[in-house]
Amino acid sequence: MEDQTLKPNSPQNDTTEVADSRAELADANRSFLEYVMVEGGFADPYDARDFTEVVFRVMRDVMTTEAADRVADELHEEAMPTKEKALQMEVTDLWKDTNPLVGFLSRVRPPWKGPGIFEIDSDRFLFRVANESGFQRDNEDKDAARKQAVKAVFTATKRELSPERIQEIESWMPEGDVRTLWAQA
Repeated sequence: MEDQTLKPNSPQNDTTEVADSRAELADANRSFLEYVMVEGGFADPYDARDFTEVVFRVMRDVMTTEAADRVADELHEEAMPTKEKALQMEVTDLWKDTNPLVGFLSRVRPPWKGPGIFEIDSDRFLFRVANESGFQRDNEDKDAARKQAVKAVFTATKRELSPERIQEIESWMPEGDVRTLWAQA
């Protein structure tokens, strides 16, 4: 039996050329952790949460305490609407370190950026994220997957921040891949 067209004279859309605004709307309506989970390729929101905490830790390490506090002041959206207690938090809860000792030390030490200071460059930033998060991906380019996951965290973070905070964080990001990922996010 031959396929029958209801409107044979109507123009056909080439779906490869049409931008679907529904996809953009869906991205805008995703919660912080849902966005990181989907765009970062994580299996569940717990993995996205844990990875985000590590990315935030390394970000705070390159910033002054005052700059990190200004970021925390703007991250008050719910991380993910859920009934699971382990995920009921604001994004600012992810920003603050859950380890009290590490949290204390990060507040009293200088930023790891600048002349004469052990500096975190882009390679070390991404290396720390991979090692501290236990980031594992099989059968794919691990470097590209790690960068995509970091970019997902950056994008979700930028959606929560004012233009002033976004620009301030950019000034602290190490030059190279990390600053490029921040700019693209």
